[in-house]
Amino acid sequence: MKTYQDWLKVADKSDKERMAFVFGVIEDYKNSDEYRFAVTAQTYYDGKNEVIEHFKKMLYNAFGEAVPDMVSANHKIAEGFFKRDVVQATSTLLSNGLTWNKDLGSKTLGKSFDRVICKLHRWAQIAGVSWGFFNKDHVDTFRATEFCGLKDEEDGMVKLGIRFWQLDSTKPLRAVLYELDGYTGYIRRAGQKDEIYTQKRQYKETINSTPADGEEIAGGENYPTFPIVPCYVNEQHQSELVGLKNTIDAVDLIQSGYCNDSDANFIFWLVTNAGGMDDLDLVEMVDKLKKVHAAQLAGDQQIQMQTVEQPYLSREAILDRLEKKLYKDAMALNTYDLASGAVTATQIIAAYEPLNEKLDLHEEQLSEFIERLLEVAGVEDEATYNRSLIVNQSEMIDNYLNAAQYLDDEYVTEKIMTVLGDKDQVDTVLKRRATKDLQRLTGGNNPNNDTGEGDGNTEGEQTV
Repeated sequence: MKTYQDWLKVADKSDKERMAFVFGVIEDYKNSDEYRFAVTAQTYYDGKNEVIEHFKKMLYNAFGEAVPDMVSANHKIAEGFFKRDVVQATSTLLSNGLTWNKDLGSKTLGKSFDRVICKLHRWAQIAGVSWGFFNKDHVDTFRATEFCGLKDEEDGMVKLGIRFWQLDSTKPLRAVLYELDGYTGYIRRAGQKDEIYTQKRQYKETINSTPADGEEIAGGENYPTFPIVPCYVNEQHQSELVGLKNTIDAVDLIQSGYCNDSDANFIFWLVTNAGGMDDLDLVEMVDKLKKVHAAQLAGDQQIQMQTVEQPYLSREAILDRLEKKLYKDAMALNTYDLASGAVTATQIIAAYEPLNEKLDLHEEQLSEFIERLLEVAGVEDEATYNRSLIVNQSEMIDNYLNAAQYLDDEYVTEKIMTVLGDKDQVDTVLKRRATKDLQRLTGGNNPNNDTGEGDGNTEGEQTV
């Protein structure tokens, strides 16, 4: 594994040596377990289980040789649990957006940062890490499968990064080297020398534009620290698929095997008066039965079909156990249990507890990521999270109304409107309530009404 110190050894050498180092790091990273597992995890998120994709059904012929089964069904059913788990965590933690203490964070990191952090959180769950690049007034995002960061051997901080992309093995490989003092673009084409396609540039450039001269770089500067920050979701800095993969594979294999067990798999034949037939003759007879559904019998030979009941209950039991294990190990919320009937608020809170505990750990890592981004930007602020939870609306509203005598109106109104999903209307509702209270105190007249309109009661009024 290359480090930042390895880069310093070639940083002052020729362009050829620098490019060789960059493309060498990319090659090493692509061959690493970290990169390979990130690719695998993405396939599971996409609904493609590599285990069953490469699974081949085999049969044994009369000679004891394993041959591919080209006759019976070979359905490959992939379990979509991993995607549900990832999406559920991101939706619960970040779908309501972030709240900033000073409102400096949203202005500095860009209006779209709420969407950016959702994307980074999903990618980090899948691959174990994602990368956020503070680019002047917004944050760009990199996947773990397109970016490699080099750490400092002394403090463990990432101080160099390489982003790379290639459409396929026959197309050029492009790479961007990000250093503390700027970035440089390289390209490698098959059968040609490596080239620089973007000379080293600073991160924050001042560009002047005139009709006569066009655009020209007037100056530039860099950030106080490395502007690309890793985003993690757990202390191990690993994919959330770790610990779940084997269970998902077992579920997929059982489900696929159950669907592929045709009736023929549970049928066998008893042939009487067939002492002169060897194993090869029997195999040929069964193959003929499968293909033409008829067979020629010699003399007084007889064929009887026997069946075996498919092991249905045992498979259902193990699938149910494995499904519960998945939700337990992933600390996820099984919404199907909540949808099965009337559930109290206490039961909902209890069901959410494992998910909340997991998201508490995610918050720690995301908060550290945001702090480091703000450090790059030179801004101090703090973000809080607004989790999206399933609630028993009527019960929650009743609880707030029962406690209203001990709380102020603004707090109660805000909580009730949040439960109803209309938190943005809190100020409007409070103003309307204040107006109605004022009208009751003034007997229905608005003392600030200068339009001459009263409450409709003109008795005793005189015009002067």
